[in-house]
This record gives sequence, structure tokens and C-alpha cells, in this order.
Amino acid sequence: MTLLFADIESSTVLLERRGTVTYAGVLTRLRETIRQAVARHGGTEVDTHGDAAFCVFPRAENAVEAAVEIQLSLAGDELRMRMGIHTGTPTRTDEGYVGRDVHRAARVCAAGHGGDILLSDSTRRALDARYVSRDLGEQELRGLERPVRLHRLELGA
Repeated sequence: MTLLFADIESSTVLLERRGTVTYAGVLTRLRETIRQAVARHGGTEVDTHGDAAFCVFPRAENAVEAAVEIQLSLAGDELRMRMGIHTGTPTRTDEGYVGRDVHRAARVCAAGHGGDILLSDSTRRALDARYVSRDLGEQELRGLERPVRLHRLELGA
């Protein structure tokens, strides 16, 4: 299973700049964009909170294609999403998904910047050669005991 976390970079600055009412409209449009892309690529929205989204997909390719679609839909907008994708084996409960892999996916997202789609090494290995990425090496991620190898998906490749 592949997990995708996404959030808006500098959302507080954006809120201050656009004002509460306009920002609320931005979030509504963004969530609809995310929901449509996730559904088109066979994923499921698990949770949203503020400007963040958590979605799961049966395969890494599905998650990457949804992420690319979302990022391309935002091209030219001041809204900048950072996304993290990790492939693992979370546990599903009545309350959603739990486990080390959920936390790892969230931390992969948090390591990014607006416009980034970061991949864990397990996700990179699950993808074929048509997906071009840059190896960012091993990164220390908050709360994780060991460094995690990250890759940045190259959108223009």
C-alpha cells in the first residue's frame, strides 16, 4: 500500500495574505482537486485536517500519478503543495490507518518544500524507469530513529 501526505507550504502566510474568507475558498477548491485526482487514480482519501490531506493507494504508480496531477493543476498558482509518498504496510483499524509507515509517510512530506513530491526509497523501488527522480541521500527525519533515503520526483523529465 502506498501512502500520500500533502500540505500547503507557508499556509499561515497565505491565510494572512488572502484573508479568512478567500483562504477558505482556496481550501475548498484544493480539497476538490485532491479528491478528484485521488479518485481518478484509484486512491482513497483517509483524512484531511486544515490544509493537509492523507490518502492511500493500492500501488505506488497510482499515488505518484495523482500527486503529479495535483502539482500540475497548481502550476502558476501561489499555492504551493509539498507531498510525501511512502510505500509500506500500515495497519487498518476502524479509525483509519496506524503504524510506523503512516508516521514515516508524514515525515517524508514534512521534509519537502512547496512543489516537491518526495518519495521514500521503498516507493522509488516500486516504480519503473519512466519515473525520473533525484536521489537526495539519507535524511534525518524528526521522530524517526534512523535516517531515511529520499528521492525528489522530477516533474519535467
